[in-house]
Amino acid sequence: MDRYELRRQDYSLTEDHKALQAAYRQLLETHCPIETVWAAQETGFDKSLWERLCAMGASSMAISEDAGGDGATLVDLTLVAEELGRALAPVPWIDHVCAARLAETLGGIEPDVIEGTRILGLDPAPEPASGSRLIPSASIADGLVVRDGDDVVLLTFATRPARVPNLGQLPLAWVDPGAADSRTVLGSGPEAAAAYRRALDEWRLLTAAALAGLVEQTMTIAAEFAKTRYTLGVPISTLQAISHPLANMAIVVQGGRNLARRAAWYLDNEPEERPELPGCAFVFMAEEAAKAATMAVHIQGGLGVSVEAAATAYLVRARGWVLAGGDPGVTAKEVGRIVAERESGAA
Repeated sequence: MDRYELRRQDYSLTEDHKALQAAYRQLLETHCPIETVWAAQETGFDKSLWERLCAMGASSMAISEDAGGDGATLVDLTLVAEELGRALAPVPWIDHVCAARLAETLGGIEPDVIEGTRILGLDPAPEPASGSRLIPSASIADGLVVRDGDDVVLLTFATRPARVPNLGQLPLAWVDPGAADSRTVLGSGPEAAAAYRRALDEWRLLTAAALAGLVEQTMTIAAEFAKTRYTLGVPISTLQAISHPLANMAIVVQGGRNLARRAAWYLDNEPEERPELPGCAFVFMAEEAAKAATMAVHIQGGLGVSVEAAATAYLVRARGWVLAGGDPGVTAKEVGRIVAERESGAA
Protein backbone atom coordinates (compact mmCIF):
# COMPACT_ATOMS: atom_id res chain seq x y z
CA MET A 1 0.00 0.00 0.00
CA ASP A 2 1.41 3.42 -0.94
CA ARG A 3 0.97 6.45 1.29
CA TYR A 4 -1.87 7.88 -0.81
CA GLU A 5 -4.01 4.76 -1.25
CA LEU A 6 -6.42 5.32 1.66
CA ARG A 7 -6.69 9.06 1.15
CA ARG A 8 -7.75 8.58 -2.47
CA GLN A 9 -11.05 7.20 -1.18
CA ASP A 10 -11.46 9.23 2.01
CA TYR A 11 -12.22 12.96 1.88
CA SER A 12 -13.44 13.43 5.43
CA LEU A 13 -12.28 16.60 7.19
CA THR A 14 -9.76 16.81 9.99
CA GLU A 15 -10.44 18.85 13.13
CA ASP A 16 -8.22 21.61 11.69
CA HIS A 17 -10.32 21.64 8.53
CA LYS A 18 -13.51 21.92 10.55
CA ALA A 19 -12.10 24.75 12.64
CA LEU A 20 -11.02 26.63 9.51
CA GLN A 21 -14.44 26.30 7.92
CA ALA A 22 -16.24 27.26 11.13
CA ALA A 23 -14.13 30.40 11.50
CA TYR A 24 -14.98 31.65 8.02
CA ARG A 25 -18.63 30.72 8.41
CA GLN A 26 -18.84 32.75 11.61
CA LEU A 27 -17.14 35.73 9.98
CA LEU A 28 -19.49 35.67 7.00
CA GLU A 29 -22.63 35.12 9.06
CA THR A 30 -21.69 38.22 11.06
CA HIS A 31 -20.52 40.51 8.28
CA CYS A 32 -22.25 39.25 5.13
CA PRO A 33 -26.01 38.95 5.70
CA ILE A 34 -28.24 39.07 2.63
CA GLU A 35 -28.59 42.85 3.10
CA THR A 36 -24.85 43.21 2.47
CA VAL A 37 -25.19 41.17 -0.71
CA TRP A 38 -28.00 43.38 -2.00
CA ALA A 39 -26.16 46.58 -1.06
CA ALA A 40 -23.15 45.52 -3.15
CA GLN A 41 -25.08 44.75 -6.34
CA GLU A 42 -24.24 48.04 -8.04
CA THR A 43 -20.49 47.34 -8.00
CA GLY A 44 -20.35 43.60 -7.31
CA PHE A 45 -17.84 44.27 -4.53
CA ASP A 46 -17.88 45.00 -0.80
CA LYS A 47 -14.54 46.57 0.13
CA SER A 48 -15.12 46.33 3.88
CA LEU A 49 -15.85 42.60 3.67
CA TRP A 50 -12.78 42.07 1.49
CA GLU A 51 -10.56 43.80 4.04
CA ARG A 52 -11.99 41.68 6.85
CA LEU A 53 -11.33 38.50 4.89
CA CYS A 54 -7.77 39.51 4.07
CA ALA A 55 -7.12 40.46 7.69
CA MET A 56 -8.17 36.93 8.58
CA GLY A 57 -5.67 35.50 6.08
CA ALA A 58 -8.00 34.60 3.21
CA SER A 59 -5.57 35.93 0.60
CA SER A 60 -2.25 34.95 2.20
CA MET A 61 -3.37 31.38 2.97
CA ALA A 62 -3.34 30.52 -0.73
CA ILE A 63 0.37 31.33 -1.16
CA SER A 64 3.22 29.02 -0.18
CA GLU A 65 5.25 29.69 2.95
CA ASP A 66 8.40 30.11 0.85
CA ALA A 67 6.79 33.09 -0.89
CA GLY A 68 5.52 34.66 2.35
CA GLY A 69 2.08 33.06 2.57
CA ASP A 70 0.51 30.49 4.87
CA GLY A 71 0.83 27.42 2.64
CA ALA A 72 -2.78 26.20 2.66
CA THR A 73 -3.73 23.17 0.59
CA LEU A 74 -6.33 23.25 -2.15
CA VAL A 75 -8.68 21.31 0.12
CA ASP A 76 -8.35 24.16 2.63
CA LEU A 77 -9.23 26.62 -0.13
CA THR A 78 -12.34 24.68 -1.13
CA LEU A 79 -13.63 25.05 2.44
CA VAL A 80 -13.30 28.83 2.28
CA ALA A 81 -14.85 28.91 -1.20
CA GLU A 82 -17.81 26.90 0.08
CA GLU A 83 -18.48 29.43 2.84
CA LEU A 84 -18.17 32.34 0.42
CA GLY A 85 -20.71 30.66 -1.84
CA ARG A 86 -23.04 29.99 1.07
CA ALA A 87 -23.03 33.71 1.92
CA LEU A 88 -23.01 34.95 -1.73
CA ALA A 89 -20.06 37.06 -0.60
CA PRO A 90 -19.49 39.98 -3.04
CA VAL A 91 -15.71 39.62 -3.16
CA PRO A 92 -13.38 38.38 -5.96
CA TRP A 93 -11.60 35.89 -3.71
CA ILE A 94 -11.54 32.96 -6.16
CA ASP A 95 -10.21 35.08 -9.01
CA HIS A 96 -7.63 36.73 -6.77
CA VAL A 97 -6.18 33.59 -5.19
CA CYS A 98 -6.02 31.73 -8.52
CA ALA A 99 -4.28 34.70 -10.18
CA ALA A 100 -1.95 35.14 -7.19
CA ARG A 101 -0.99 31.44 -7.16
CA LEU A 102 -0.32 31.62 -10.90
CA ALA A 103 1.83 34.73 -10.43
CA GLU A 104 3.75 32.92 -7.70
CA THR A 105 4.37 29.94 -9.98
CA LEU A 106 5.71 32.25 -12.68
CA GLY A 107 7.83 34.20 -10.21
CA GLY A 108 5.82 37.42 -10.18
CA ILE A 109 4.14 37.54 -6.73
CA GLU A 110 4.35 40.75 -4.70
CA PRO A 111 3.72 41.29 -0.93
CA ASP A 112 0.69 43.53 -1.53
CA VAL A 113 -0.90 40.77 -3.60
CA ILE A 114 -0.29 38.24 -0.83
CA GLU A 115 -1.85 40.59 1.71
CA GLY A 116 -4.79 41.37 -0.56
CA THR A 117 -4.24 45.12 -0.62
CA ARG A 118 -3.70 44.77 -4.36
CA ILE A 119 -6.39 42.69 -6.05
CA LEU A 120 -5.57 40.52 -9.05
CA GLY A 121 -8.11 39.26 -11.54
CA LEU A 122 -7.92 36.24 -13.85
CA ASP A 123 -9.36 35.50 -17.25
CA PRO A 124 -10.92 32.04 -16.62
CA ALA A 125 -12.07 31.37 -20.18
CA PRO A 126 -11.13 27.77 -21.12
CA GLU A 127 -10.00 28.79 -24.61
CA PRO A 128 -7.47 31.57 -25.31
CA ALA A 129 -9.16 34.66 -26.70
CA SER A 130 -7.79 37.40 -28.91
CA GLY A 131 -8.79 41.02 -28.58
CA SER A 132 -11.33 42.17 -25.98
CA ARG A 133 -12.71 39.65 -23.53
CA LEU A 134 -15.04 39.69 -20.50
CA ILE A 135 -13.19 39.15 -17.21
CA PRO A 136 -15.25 38.58 -14.04
CA SER A 137 -13.32 40.86 -11.65
CA ALA A 138 -11.98 43.42 -14.11
CA SER A 139 -13.93 46.45 -12.87
CA ILE A 140 -12.40 46.33 -9.37
CA ALA A 141 -9.05 44.54 -9.85
CA ASP A 142 -5.73 46.39 -9.66
CA GLY A 143 -4.13 44.00 -12.12
CA LEU A 144 -5.33 41.30 -14.52
CA VAL A 145 -3.52 38.08 -15.40
CA VAL A 146 -4.47 36.96 -18.92
CA ARG A 147 -3.18 34.92 -21.80
CA ASP A 148 -2.08 37.00 -24.76
CA GLY A 149 -0.84 34.81 -27.56
CA ASP A 150 1.99 32.64 -26.20
CA ASP A 151 2.49 34.91 -23.19
CA VAL A 152 0.94 35.05 -19.73
CA VAL A 153 0.86 38.74 -18.88
CA LEU A 154 -0.09 41.03 -16.02
CA LEU A 155 -2.10 44.03 -17.24
CA THR A 156 -2.77 47.25 -15.38
CA PHE A 157 -4.99 50.18 -16.35
CA ALA A 158 -4.85 53.80 -15.21
CA THR A 159 -8.65 53.74 -15.23
CA ARG A 160 -10.41 50.49 -14.45
CA PRO A 161 -12.76 49.19 -17.17
CA ALA A 162 -16.44 50.00 -16.69
CA ARG A 163 -18.55 47.30 -15.06
CA VAL A 164 -20.98 45.39 -17.25
CA PRO A 165 -24.33 44.53 -15.55
CA ASN A 166 -24.65 40.75 -15.37
CA LEU A 167 -26.79 37.97 -13.95
CA GLY A 168 -24.22 36.86 -11.39
CA GLN A 169 -23.78 40.42 -10.02
CA LEU A 170 -20.02 40.13 -10.57
CA PRO A 171 -17.62 43.07 -11.14
CA LEU A 172 -17.47 41.99 -14.78
CA ALA A 173 -15.94 44.20 -17.48
CA TRP A 174 -14.66 44.14 -21.04
CA VAL A 175 -10.87 44.17 -21.24
CA ASP A 176 -8.70 44.84 -24.27
CA PRO A 177 -5.10 43.74 -23.51
CA GLY A 178 -3.85 46.07 -26.21
CA ALA A 179 -5.28 49.07 -24.36
CA ALA A 180 -3.50 48.35 -21.06
CA ASP A 181 -1.33 51.10 -19.60
CA SER A 182 1.31 48.56 -18.60
CA ARG A 183 1.99 45.01 -19.66
CA THR A 184 4.33 42.73 -17.71
CA VAL A 185 5.15 39.32 -19.19
CA LEU A 186 5.06 36.76 -16.38
CA GLY A 187 5.95 33.80 -18.57
CA SER A 188 6.02 32.49 -22.11
CA GLY A 189 5.95 29.17 -23.92
CA PRO A 190 4.73 25.70 -22.90
CA GLU A 191 5.60 26.02 -19.20
CA ALA A 192 3.63 29.25 -18.83
CA ALA A 193 0.72 27.74 -20.74
CA ALA A 194 0.73 24.70 -18.42
CA ALA A 195 0.78 26.97 -15.36
CA TYR A 196 -2.20 28.88 -16.75
CA ARG A 197 -4.13 25.65 -17.35
CA ARG A 198 -3.44 24.72 -13.74
CA ALA A 199 -4.83 28.09 -12.61
CA LEU A 200 -7.99 27.45 -14.65
CA ASP A 201 -8.41 24.05 -13.00
CA GLU A 202 -8.11 25.71 -9.60
CA TRP A 203 -10.69 28.32 -10.61
CA ARG A 204 -13.08 25.59 -11.72
CA LEU A 205 -12.84 23.51 -8.57
CA LEU A 206 -13.11 26.53 -6.25
CA THR A 207 -16.13 27.76 -8.19
CA ALA A 208 -17.65 24.29 -7.86
CA ALA A 209 -17.04 24.39 -4.10
CA ALA A 210 -18.66 27.84 -3.89
CA LEU A 211 -21.69 26.52 -5.76
CA ALA A 212 -21.96 23.61 -3.32
CA GLY A 213 -22.18 26.13 -0.48
CA LEU A 214 -24.69 28.17 -2.47
CA VAL A 215 -26.92 25.14 -3.01
CA GLU A 216 -26.77 24.12 0.64
CA GLN A 217 -27.92 27.55 1.76
CA THR A 218 -30.68 27.80 -0.83
CA MET A 219 -31.82 24.33 0.28
CA THR A 220 -31.90 25.56 3.88
CA ILE A 221 -33.99 28.58 2.86
CA ALA A 222 -36.48 26.36 1.01
CA ALA A 223 -36.63 23.76 3.79
CA GLU A 224 -37.31 26.35 6.50
CA PHE A 225 -40.10 27.81 4.39
CA ALA A 226 -41.58 24.37 3.71
CA LYS A 227 -41.68 23.54 7.43
CA THR A 228 -43.75 26.63 8.23
CA ARG A 229 -46.09 26.67 5.21
CA TYR A 230 -49.26 24.59 5.57
CA THR A 231 -51.76 23.16 3.14
CA LEU A 232 -54.78 21.05 4.12
CA GLY A 233 -53.56 21.25 7.69
CA VAL A 234 -50.08 19.77 7.14
CA PRO A 235 -46.68 21.34 6.42
CA ILE A 236 -45.91 21.29 2.72
CA SER A 237 -42.58 19.69 3.62
CA THR A 238 -44.48 16.42 4.17
CA LEU A 239 -45.61 16.33 0.54
CA GLN A 240 -43.53 14.24 -1.86
CA ALA A 241 -43.51 17.03 -4.46
CA ILE A 242 -41.59 19.13 -1.90
CA SER A 243 -39.65 16.62 0.19
CA HIS A 244 -38.20 14.70 -2.75
CA PRO A 245 -36.69 17.78 -4.47
CA LEU A 246 -35.25 18.86 -1.12
CA ALA A 247 -33.66 15.42 -0.75
CA ASN A 248 -32.22 15.78 -4.26
CA MET A 249 -30.68 19.11 -3.25
CA ALA A 250 -28.98 17.43 -0.28
CA ILE A 251 -27.54 14.81 -2.64
CA VAL A 252 -26.24 17.54 -4.96
CA VAL A 253 -24.56 19.33 -2.05
CA GLN A 254 -22.80 16.23 -0.80
CA GLY A 255 -21.88 15.02 -4.26
CA GLY A 256 -20.53 18.38 -5.40
CA ARG A 257 -18.67 18.93 -2.14
CA ASN A 258 -16.97 15.53 -2.26
CA LEU A 259 -16.12 15.88 -5.94
CA ALA A 260 -14.54 19.31 -5.39
CA ARG A 261 -12.50 18.06 -2.44
CA ARG A 262 -11.40 15.01 -4.38
CA ALA A 263 -10.37 17.18 -7.33
CA ALA A 264 -8.47 19.47 -4.96
CA TRP A 265 -6.61 16.59 -3.34
CA TYR A 266 -5.57 15.06 -6.65
CA LEU A 267 -4.53 18.42 -8.08
CA ASP A 268 -2.32 19.00 -5.04
CA ASN A 269 -0.83 15.51 -4.75
CA GLU A 270 -1.22 13.58 -8.02
CA PRO A 271 -2.08 16.13 -10.72
CA GLU A 272 -1.34 13.77 -13.60
CA GLU A 273 -3.47 10.93 -12.20
CA ARG A 274 -6.99 12.41 -12.54
CA PRO A 275 -6.69 15.68 -14.51
CA GLU A 276 -10.37 15.59 -15.49
CA LEU A 277 -11.69 15.98 -11.92
CA PRO A 278 -11.66 19.82 -11.65
CA GLY A 279 -13.63 20.04 -14.87
CA CYS A 280 -16.01 17.30 -13.71
CA ALA A 281 -16.72 19.16 -10.46
CA PHE A 282 -17.33 22.41 -12.33
CA VAL A 283 -19.61 20.94 -14.99
CA PHE A 284 -21.61 18.96 -12.42
CA MET A 285 -22.24 21.98 -10.19
CA ALA A 286 -22.83 24.30 -13.14
CA GLU A 287 -25.83 22.20 -14.11
CA GLU A 288 -27.09 21.07 -10.73
CA ALA A 289 -26.78 24.40 -8.88
CA ALA A 290 -29.15 26.11 -11.30
CA LYS A 291 -31.65 23.25 -11.00
CA ALA A 292 -31.55 23.27 -7.20
CA ALA A 293 -31.85 27.05 -6.92
CA THR A 294 -34.77 27.03 -9.36
CA MET A 295 -36.56 24.40 -7.29
CA ALA A 296 -35.98 26.43 -4.12
CA VAL A 297 -37.73 29.37 -5.77
CA HIS A 298 -40.60 27.12 -6.90
CA ILE A 299 -41.08 25.75 -3.39
CA GLN A 300 -41.66 29.30 -2.16
CA GLY A 301 -44.06 30.09 -4.98
CA GLY A 302 -44.80 33.76 -5.62
CA LEU A 303 -42.65 34.81 -2.67
CA GLY A 304 -39.63 33.03 -4.15
CA VAL A 305 -39.71 34.90 -7.46
CA SER A 306 -39.91 38.35 -5.87
CA VAL A 307 -36.76 40.43 -6.17
CA GLU A 308 -36.68 40.86 -2.38
CA ALA A 309 -36.50 37.10 -1.78
CA ALA A 310 -33.17 35.58 -0.78
CA ALA A 311 -33.95 32.58 -2.96
CA THR A 312 -33.94 34.79 -6.05
CA ALA A 313 -30.53 36.20 -5.12
CA TYR A 314 -29.21 32.65 -4.95
CA LEU A 315 -30.86 31.65 -8.22
CA VAL A 316 -29.38 34.42 -10.35
CA ARG A 317 -25.91 33.75 -8.99
CA ALA A 318 -26.23 30.01 -9.48
CA ARG A 319 -26.84 30.74 -13.14
CA GLY A 320 -24.43 33.64 -13.51
CA TRP A 321 -21.28 32.55 -11.71
CA VAL A 322 -20.66 29.56 -13.95
CA LEU A 323 -20.78 31.75 -17.06
CA ALA A 324 -17.89 33.92 -15.85
CA GLY A 325 -15.53 31.47 -17.53
CA GLY A 326 -17.57 31.14 -20.70
CA ASP A 327 -19.69 28.19 -21.80
CA PRO A 328 -19.41 25.23 -19.35
CA GLY A 329 -19.97 23.01 -22.37
CA VAL A 330 -16.42 23.78 -23.49
CA THR A 331 -15.13 22.39 -20.19
CA ALA A 332 -17.37 19.33 -20.62
CA LYS A 333 -15.78 18.67 -24.02
CA GLU A 334 -12.34 19.02 -22.48
CA VAL A 335 -13.24 16.47 -19.81
CA GLY A 336 -14.43 14.08 -22.51
CA ARG A 337 -11.20 14.49 -24.44
CA ILE A 338 -9.03 13.82 -21.37
CA VAL A 339 -10.98 10.67 -20.47
CA ALA A 340 -11.05 9.41 -24.07
CA GLU A 341 -7.30 9.85 -24.45
CA ARG A 342 -6.65 8.02 -21.17
CA GLU A 343 -8.92 5.14 -22.11
CA SER A 344 -7.37 4.89 -25.58
CA GLY A 345 -3.91 4.81 -24.04
CA ALA A 346 -4.94 2.08 -21.60
CA ALA A 347 -6.42 0.01 -24.41
